[in-house]
Amino acid sequence: MPAPPRVPTCFTEILELVWWRLDAALDLEMIRWSAMLGALEALERGTTAIVDHHASPNAIEGSLSVIAEACEAVGVRVVCAYEVTDRHGPDGARRGLEENDRFLRAGGRGLVGAHACLTLSDATLEAVAGLARDHDVGVHIHVAEDPADADAGARLAPHARPSWLLAHAVHLDRELPGTVAHNPRSNMNNAVGYARPQQLPNPVVLGTDGIGADMLEEFRVAYARLRESDVTATPETAWGWLEQGRDLVPEAADDEVVWCYEPMDPWHLAFTPGVGPVEVRVGGEVVLADGRPTRVDPLEIRARAREEAQRLWKHL
Repeated sequence: MPAPPRVPTCFTEILELVWWRLDAALDLEMIRWSAMLGALEALERGTTAIVDHHASPNAIEGSLSVIAEACEAVGVRVVCAYEVTDRHGPDGARRGLEENDRFLRAGGRGLVGAHACLTLSDATLEAVAGLARDHDVGVHIHVAEDPADADAGARLAPHARPSWLLAHAVHLDRELPGTVAHNPRSNMNNAVGYARPQQLPNPVVLGTDGIGADMLEEFRVAYARLRESDVTATPETAWGWLEQGRDLVPEAADDEVVWCYEPMDPWHLAFTPGVGPVEVRVGGEVVLADGRPTRVDPLEIRARAREEAQRLWKHL
């Protein structure tokens, strides 16, 4: 990936100079193979369900179906959401809302996606919340990830519901209903601070914010960060966050993974890197056997993803 126009020095510059430029360069074929690779890497690390939050402002229509079809091809469950934002004007916000609505009306499994309050007008935020109510689903939204979004709590208070998924909540200044998705590696990577999820009254789950799909590794990082802030903390707390993720996709609790290591115990796993799956069953079907996917060719996926990445880099 080519370097950004200049080195980002704060969170908002990381968004403006890296991620928002990348999002704008995506087309549906890039999205397809990116999703295939993401699902493959999840499966190879024993992760059977993904809760995704997607943005591609120049390829909005149909993008959630492309992602859902790619994950289905690999054999991984997915809950989709398109990131509604006012960054691209009223038309961009409208198209984002329409993509969430289209996907959910077509029977897709999803939440209504929204970026962060710092890029949402009050009218758009109300439209997001209203669409979620219409479909009886939650909203998947970035919340107070950085001080730049510090007023998110006040703006979300009239709208948030227990069904909402609140990503980050690092600088959240009040209690809001919903499940908090704690993303320790992402927060460290963006230098936005520590969320101290153990102090929140909310249900807490672990996420990666797109940095890989190895949830055992995320658990280890979550425990290390927790321990850094509280020397009395034990791995069971971070393991509880990992296990609570099943509440977002309840069927995943019935998926079966045979691991290369035993016992699969928090105290062991907190200090044992490299643990991976030997076999994975999703919905009763073996989708990974002897460490290899059964539905797809991983070499083909990686080759096609590499081609699409090169095309994406040229756009940048």
